[in-house]
Amino acid sequence: MSGLMKLVILVPCSLFFAALVKFLYDYLWRPLRIQQMLNSQGIRGPPYRFIHGNNKEVAKMRQEALSKPMALRHDIFPRVQPHIDTWINEYGRNYLSWDGVRAELVISEPDLIKEVLKNSEKAFPKRKLTVFLSKLLGNGLATVEGEKWEKRRKLGNYAFHGESLKNMTPAIIASVETMLEKWKGYVGKEIEVFEEFRLLTSEVISRTAFGSTYLEGQKIFYMLSKLAIIANRSFFKTRIPWISKLWKSADILESEELANEIKGCVMKMIKKREDRVVNGEADSFGNDFLGLLVKAYHDLDDKNILSLGDLVDECKTFYLAGQDTVNGLLAWTVLLLAIHGDWQEKARREVIEIFGNQNPHPESIVKLKIMTMIINETLRLYGLQNGIIREVGREVQIGNLVLPANIDLYIANVVPQHDPQLWGDDVHLFKPERFAEGIAKGTNYNAAAFCPFGIGPRSCVGMSFATMETKIALSMILQRYTISLSPAYVHSPISVLGIQPEHGIQVILKSLDSNV
Repeated sequence: MSGLMKLVILVPCSLFFAALVKFLYDYLWRPLRIQQMLNSQGIRGPPYRFIHGNNKEVAKMRQEALSKPMALRHDIFPRVQPHIDTWINEYGRNYLSWDGVRAELVISEPDLIKEVLKNSEKAFPKRKLTVFLSKLLGNGLATVEGEKWEKRRKLGNYAFHGESLKNMTPAIIASVETMLEKWKGYVGKEIEVFEEFRLLTSEVISRTAFGSTYLEGQKIFYMLSKLAIIANRSFFKTRIPWISKLWKSADILESEELANEIKGCVMKMIKKREDRVVNGEADSFGNDFLGLLVKAYHDLDDKNILSLGDLVDECKTFYLAGQDTVNGLLAWTVLLLAIHGDWQEKARREVIEIFGNQNPHPESIVKLKIMTMIINETLRLYGLQNGIIREVGREVQIGNLVLPANIDLYIANVVPQHDPQLWGDDVHLFKPERFAEGIAKGTNYNAAAFCPFGIGPRSCVGMSFATMETKIALSMILQRYTISLSPAYVHSPISVLGIQPEHGIQVILKSLDSNV
């Protein structure tokens, strides 16, 4: 056999052998080594299964949990995250699981949660997004790191705090008034409030952050919701990188198409602002969030400039977060008030005492102590986040554990909020009085026992905006109506990006106006 023929045979064989070795290293040797390393430190968990990890088990548990009817109770964790509930009970409060080949250390001990989220050494960066989440969020504030994050955070802080927040009040009130005008046709009838609040919160974030209306942003919201559904159903599907590069699934193709359409819609909004300045109709791009982003996009200073892609991603992030967060919070709060008429009446008396029959005003919103207690208890029972994911950027120690680089941390911050050891045997009951003396006293000064908006430097920038919008909407509803639960309501919380009611929340409205 000639030397050339030997070379022709040897090269492909060598490449195949090298690829096989790397495949076995990535999909067998490294997972087993990590498993053994953490087992030796007392961290157990479901065993690693070749290629798929624990994804098939998780998908089966979730399907089984959702197939069963649920009584009207607030112990929702076994339904919305049955795999975490099952494995915490079996393996302990911190355990190792597998997202395909990727090791994922699930932590639910408050001290470890606090240590990770408050880490100032940047040892726990955000995990690289999946292909679907990258289409949904891109390089927005929720996902970027380093100097980019610091720059965006300053923009967010300016847009959603202090005087800027106060100036948003009239737009929020106008949006709530529009919704309540429609509600006049539902007095004595059933109304589904989750959808009502979806429209309301979409209108509010459109007006306050982007200077538009829900109708103008309707297409963006629709496409973002479709992207969120695609991302959610992909969470526990195993993807092999080299196969994904050769073949794109229908979900990937659809998500790419949706992301491009969203980009086109946002660019139209940007051009509208630019044209107003060019035509002399405005002397600036505006002081709302979109105006600040467009200004940064045109900044001549390289340190402050924002790329077009980053601008689009930031808009997606705030459209989604600004709508989804308050939508869920309002809906679950109304459900709890409909069930607990005594707390509904206490909240109403407080609203009337502070505002009378007038619209809420910013200076007095902070006086709503009972409503704050109710909102906090709602957030405890029906948290905004399913969990927070970080990556271990380098070998690091947390608590007594030494963690290898390049594994994931799943911070199950909802678990402490449902922990009887922290809250007592009545942990699954709606008891706003837990927060009568504030969050610190209510949690016995344990910051990680209750952190619906996160803690540490990367806590939610829109927290004040979300709570203000919620208080304004609830105040205006309670001034006009009593709310009772419809017999048609079926309790079915599900996990999407946050906790949502699968079949909506149906209530009956009774007007407080004797002339209606």
